[in-house]
Amino acid sequence: MLRLAFLLPLLLGYCADETLTGYGAQGQDFALVSINEQPFPARATIRFPEEGQIAGQGPCNSFSATQDLPYPWFKAGPIAATKRACPELDAEALFFQTLSEMTLSEVSGPNLILSTSEGQTMVFLAE
Repeated sequence: MLRLAFLLPLLLGYCADETLTGYGAQGQDFALVSINEQPFPARATIRFPEEGQIAGQGPCNSFSATQDLPYPWFKAGPIAATKRACPELDAEALFFQTLSEMTLSEVSGPNLILSTSEGQTMVFLAE
C-alpha cells in the first residue's frame, strides 16, 4: 500500500494537462482586445473547452481548432469555421490569419496573450 501511495502523485503528474487548458485557460471565454497593439474593430472570442481543443466566435462565424503543444507553445490548427457572410469579413480574415500565426501563449490573471517570436501579438481579456 505504501508503494501505491508513493507512485500515485507520479502517475497523476504524468497525466497532467500540459497545454494551455492546464495553465488557467480551461472553461474561460476570452474576448479579443487587440492585434499587434491596435484595437480590434469587431467582436471575437476564444475558449479552450478541454485539453487540445480551441473553440470560439469570430466576427461572423464560429470556429474550432486543435492545440496540443505544451504550454507556453501554441499552434492553432487547422481552423474550421462556419461560412456565414457579414459586413465584418475583413476583420474575421485578419483574426483567423493572425491566430494561425501565433506560436506562444501566456495566461496572466484575466489576460490571454498570444504572440510570435517576431513580435506579433493578440491580447484577449477574460469575460
